Amino acid sequence: MTEQNDTQESSQVESSQAESAHAESAPAKAGAIIVPVTLFEQNCTIIWDEPSKKAVVIDPGGDVPKILEAIKQTGVTVEKIWLTHGHIDHVGGAAELRDALKVPIEGPHAADKFLLDNVVESGARFGMTGGRNFEPDRWLDEGDTVSIGDLKFDIYHCPGHSPGSVVFFNKDLRFAHVGDVLFAGSVGRTDLPGGSHATLINSIKTKLLPLGDDVGFICGHGAGSSIGQERMTNPFITGEM
Repeated sequence: MTEQNDTQESSQVESSQAESAHAESAPAKAGAIIVPVTLFEQNCTIIWDEPSKKAVVIDPGGDVPKILEAIKQTGVTVEKIWLTHGHIDHVGGAAELRDALKVPIEGPHAADKFLLDNVVESGARFGMTGGRNFEPDRWLDEGDTVSIGDLKFDIYHCPGHSPGSVVFFNKDLRFAHVGDVLFAGSVGRTDLPGGSHATLINSIKTKLLPLGDDVGFICGHGAGSSIGQERMTNPFITGEM
């Protein structure tokens, strides 16, 4: 997976050491950029199929003009919006972006419907205006797949940070977008409505760790990491927290 960095922050998107080793001999299959949005510095992510330039926007939390400018600079054609979960910093701009691009929204899991029904109220608590309550065109569940161009992602339902959190995993690229389920050195907060620390840790240990140590991931905030790195050093996984 290639990276691009115009005015946006670049992401750790090399999906595995093996892919990096073959980067010079094989054409890139995918590309990605991160567009940090709102005061939460949330990692709105644009991922595209390199041959076709068909793209998806994951978690447009706000600052929609900034996202649209990034799409223009990247030269891709966005065909879908994917949501990892329903918290305001990840969905605040979803309805506006859907209207601007005239594309469907897929995700999160239906267990986060109560969050999408209260986007306006949630935004008001944080001084965020312009958000709208909405329902996605497709709810996602464990075992579903989504695709953009020739890129296919498996869906893993990983509750705990929110009841309806989902993870997008591309087996071929050895790459995942995990939203706020797992971070570099940490895990998602669980003190919000519907959160459960025990459930979150169970999701990580039963859904994410089995994906393999070579899997790299982008998360909802901050730098990305790999499953192997977090298995070895993340105190919430090693039991040191």
